[in-house]
Amino acid sequence: MEFVPHNPTEGVYPASDDYVHALEVRGASRTLYVAGTMGLDPAGVAGSELTEQLELIWSNLRAILASADMTVDNIVRITSYLRDPSYAEANAAARVAALGDRVVPTTAIVAQTLVDNWLVELEVIAAA
Repeated sequence: MEFVPHNPTEGVYPASDDYVHALEVRGASRTLYVAGTMGLDPAGVAGSELTEQLELIWSNLRAILASADMTVDNIVRITSYLRDPSYAEANAAARVAALGDRVVPTTAIVAQTLVDNWLVELEVIAAA
């Protein structure tokens, strides 16, 4: 499987260093669509602060990916749902920490979550 980033420099605004406009996946035989994942512990309790919820989200995503014999290296798309726009920087930092130097197409949307203490929800697509 091969990942080919596409970041045109003409006719579109530039991408920042932590994401790409598009990622072509070549030779994949499986695709995993992960539902919105919250910062909840195994008992279903939300982390008490944003940083803790982001840690729980990425831990939960690792477990979900592992159940499909995948890792964060298989993620090809991320959509973040933030309860407040001020969470964008911490969310991006958590994504960069989780993915290392891999950049993928990502979108952050400010939205009201179903439960008030759910601060962030991530939806990912992975391929293998």
